[in-house]
Amino acid sequence: MPNSALLTDLYQLTMLQGYYEQNMEELAVFEFLVRKLPENRGYLVAAGLAQVLTYLEQLRFSADEIEWLASTGRFKPAMLDRLAALRFTGDIHAMAEGTVFFPNEPILRITAPLPEAQLIESRVINLLHFQTLIASKAARSVLIAPDKQLVDFGMRRAHGSEAGLLAARASYLAGFAGSATVAAGMRFGIPIFGTMAHSFIQTYTRESQAFADFARANPDHAVFLIDTYDTEAAAQKVVDLAPALHAQGIKIKGVRIDSGDLADHARKVRAILDRGGLNDATLFASGNIDEHKLAELLAEQAPIDGFGIGTRLDTSADAPYLDCAYKLQEYAGTARRKRSEGKATWPGRKQVYRNYDDNGVMSGDTVTLDNAPCAGQPLLQWVMQGGKTVAGQPTLIEAREYARSQLNSLSMPLRQLSNAPEYPVIISAELQALAKTVDEQHTG
Repeated sequence: MPNSALLTDLYQLTMLQGYYEQNMEELAVFEFLVRKLPENRGYLVAAGLAQVLTYLEQLRFSADEIEWLASTGRFKPAMLDRLAALRFTGDIHAMAEGTVFFPNEPILRITAPLPEAQLIESRVINLLHFQTLIASKAARSVLIAPDKQLVDFGMRRAHGSEAGLLAARASYLAGFAGSATVAAGMRFGIPIFGTMAHSFIQTYTRESQAFADFARANPDHAVFLIDTYDTEAAAQKVVDLAPALHAQGIKIKGVRIDSGDLADHARKVRAILDRGGLNDATLFASGNIDEHKLAELLAEQAPIDGFGIGTRLDTSADAPYLDCAYKLQEYAGTARRKRSEGKATWPGRKQVYRNYDDNGVMSGDTVTLDNAPCAGQPLLQWVMQGGKTVAGQPTLIEAREYARSQLNSLSMPLRQLSNAPEYPVIISAELQALAKTVDEQHTG
């Protein structure tokens, strides 16, 4: 995945040139937050922090990039010299990956010299936005079907290779069993899953021969796609083939259905497999599945053991973006605030505190100033100091377990696929007072 320093917007560089010329390099505090939830969402799941930390540790302009910037004629030699030497030296406080969060809660706070904190805005948003979007989408399926095997099938229709890889990571973090994307297995250690395509069946004259050859080629992973022609007829062929494969030491692990009335086919196929003695063979389904289709199939009690969820997950089809922002909240020790209509921010360095009821269910959050006393669990933790990642950051497996505990702490109404209630997020009196003071001091 690319981490070029040029993965930024042009206005970041033009602002840097102004900052450098005016010696505006004191500490700035920026925060990343989501202003409001997408329609029919009750919560979000923070993801992408690990990639942000890697990006910042490796941030630098290569000689080729400096040369190209010079060729544009936009930047002065002094500016290019500063960029050539630039490294990120700031601090980061952030919510751990897998944290459930809500609107107006900063999930990341960056404290760094102004040019550094400004330059990184675009890529930080890019990394946090996408994985948070996908993890939040995936979590909805995980909560609907906690006992089913859910697999990311969406790389082929993701918006580019990086999106496919990060979608595999984000969905796994949220609780999916793994991904069909092989590179995600190597890069992130995510379990990989797969069966066969219809083309494998179509290259054979006899469907049963295709099944037999595939099983012999993949004796430990004999899972057959059975809806190329006649789904139920194919299921019977699998049953008929089982004794010969068993004699060769090959056990049929399962079948996959990818089209048609999945619930109806599943019931008929399950009956055929069971009558044929393949009670242990799993039934896996795919084909335009999302959390809504999943809920429908579960309501119909379709005997399906696992689901491949692809296009609608990796593109977050029903909510393809978040209304998120990365905003300046303090500069040179003075709180700052944006007051744009519909986009106003709360000023100053902030912390988010979470409270739980006696049953361990999330009951309400408070957003307040970082140094203000408040009851509850503080969610923003120190994760980078002086441009170096703080030791002891969780692994992906640990983040996945933490995400599981966070999702289990959601109230049942918040888990609804639609009409979820608004979770209580209180803006503290201290924060409201600071906003009033900032407004009085900065009249524009």
